[in-house]
Amino acid sequence: MKMKIHILTIFLSLSAVLSYSQKADYQKANKAYDNFSYAKTSDILLEVANNGYTSVSLLQKLSNSLYFNNEMKEAAKWYGKLFEEVGETALDSEYYFRYAQALKATESYEESDAWMQKFYEANKDDLRGKAFASKKDYLESILSLSRDLQVVNLDLNTEKSDFGTNQYKDELIFASSRLGDKIYQWNKQPYLDLYKATKQADGTYKNVVAFNEDINTKYHESTAAFTPDDEVMYFTRNNYYKKRYKKDDEGVNRLKIFKATKNINGDWSNVESVHFNSSDYSVAHPAINVRGTKMYFASDMPGTIGQSDLYEVDILEDGTLGDPENLGASINTEAQETFPFINEIGDLYFSSNGLSGLGGLDVYVVRDFENKRESNQPLIVENVGKPINSSKDDFGYYENLGTKEGFFTSNREGGKGDDDIYSFKAIECEQIVTGTVLDKNTQELLAEATVTLYSKAGDKIETVIADQAGAYSFSKLTCNEPFLIRAEKTDYIGDEKNFVTLMGTEDMVINLNLEINIQAITPCADLAKILDIPVVYFDFDKYNIRYDAEVDLQKVLVLMNQYPTLKIDIRSHTDCRGTNAYNETLSSNRAKSTKNYLISKGIEASRLTAKGYGESQLINHCDCDSNNRSTCTEEEHNKNRRSEFIVTSINGKSCLDK
Repeated sequence: MKMKIHILTIFLSLSAVLSYSQKADYQKANKAYDNFSYAKTSDILLEVANNGYTSVSLLQKLSNSLYFNNEMKEAAKWYGKLFEEVGETALDSEYYFRYAQALKATESYEESDAWMQKFYEANKDDLRGKAFASKKDYLESILSLSRDLQVVNLDLNTEKSDFGTNQYKDELIFASSRLGDKIYQWNKQPYLDLYKATKQADGTYKNVVAFNEDINTKYHESTAAFTPDDEVMYFTRNNYYKKRYKKDDEGVNRLKIFKATKNINGDWSNVESVHFNSSDYSVAHPAINVRGTKMYFASDMPGTIGQSDLYEVDILEDGTLGDPENLGASINTEAQETFPFINEIGDLYFSSNGLSGLGGLDVYVVRDFENKRESNQPLIVENVGKPINSSKDDFGYYENLGTKEGFFTSNREGGKGDDDIYSFKAIECEQIVTGTVLDKNTQELLAEATVTLYSKAGDKIETVIADQAGAYSFSKLTCNEPFLIRAEKTDYIGDEKNFVTLMGTEDMVINLNLEINIQAITPCADLAKILDIPVVYFDFDKYNIRYDAEVDLQKVLVLMNQYPTLKIDIRSHTDCRGTNAYNETLSSNRAKSTKNYLISKGIEASRLTAKGYGESQLINHCDCDSNNRSTCTEEEHNKNRRSEFIVTSINGKSCLDK
């Protein structure tokens, strides 16, 4: 009994010590949380929680610390425990949004969408909820907008954070926490500095060195932007200027944009703060348009819709900056819009976690942004899709349309460190389109048809002539691009088809079907010319219909069935060889045989007449002498051996009326 009491006393004593220790740790965590030391907070609270001590406050701070430090898998786990503890209605709806975002980062899209629906129902005026509710099929939409790109993790990445690329001449400028003794307590990594890497002959970037000693300090520097003349740069830095580190009333050191100019030695100097910086809010991540007339940046200054919004400011002719203007609710949400980039043709790229995406920060684009904003046209925001975007944070998009280089930053799975820089380029893909031009009704191959390829905008790209087999082809077409193709031929109605080239190497086959133009069939017209029937072949001294002749007569048959008012006169001609009487009899029998064939196929006899003309209507000089001889070649004689199908009337109009 005493032993049991003794053991119990020891156990209770240990429990008391553990409880006091947990409370002390919890107090440390609270202090770290209040100082935005989220990595330290989560480390302490995880240990406390795993030892069995939890509370609603602890679960809130633990979940939020993990969320703010981008540890989304763990954040989702602990937000789940938080809601199990208090239920769905006891917390502010912002927790619905954070839980949904954490779930999405783990690719639990269905569960994430369920929590976003709850968030929307609780905040129907919130732009984040509206964006979700307006496009619940966002995953399918993102997939359709995805591109086939080659994505490469750069060799210059480290196990720390590397992000935020820009190009300066032949150098890649980026931010990194790879070096430094001073630790940033938010994520327990060294403070960021700007670095540069030189482009090599093979297109890679190597020889990483610090960017500039007058730019880098012991605090954060990141996201550099350069004017078109390369004489001025803007960059992001902590509120640290002239060796003074300033905090706001809440004890927070904010971010600012600074300007530096190049001196006569080619070095960056004369660092100065832009006039709209403040110790009370952050201004960060500048981007400059190709004309050097606008700067875009992110800020949470007064008037901001969400946690950070995108702004623009004029760069005046004297180099000074105008007054910032919020880009508005067409782009900004109650969440984060950040890391803007404007390309050479005025497309605005940025990252957001407030719009429907794959998870975390996704990259979005507004095509032709500058022109649309200047002319007050609607701004359409599109997710750029995979593989740029993932379920993790994707940001810092940059592209050079001239060199066809592109970069972005991501903390996706498979990287080398915290945030990694990736390059991307379009996979070279060329498609061949082939096909055949045919008669729609007879499926006859139509030689010498004109086939023209057009762009989506209607610009003519190339025209080819179908060969004797009706075949055509176009090569070196860009993959996954829309085109229009059109075939035309005299006396036919043209046919056209819209198509999108494939991504693979297999040729596309597009056949085009032309239909006889009824307007080309006029009284006295010869169907043999319209249908390209040079002669109805018979065996020597015979007038029965051969198989190859039957193929041509099918064309006439189809046309007569298609146009029931059409009546024709069948005329058969021979060359001069043989006696006149013989040739006339032979041609007459052949004309009648042709007529009887059409009647046997269902054409009324009243629509047909037939006559043989022998050698009486030669179309060249190839007549024979008294001995029935001629100096003409066989090819010249063949021109006289012909069949005619003369339209005697159609639609009530007669050849006799002409």
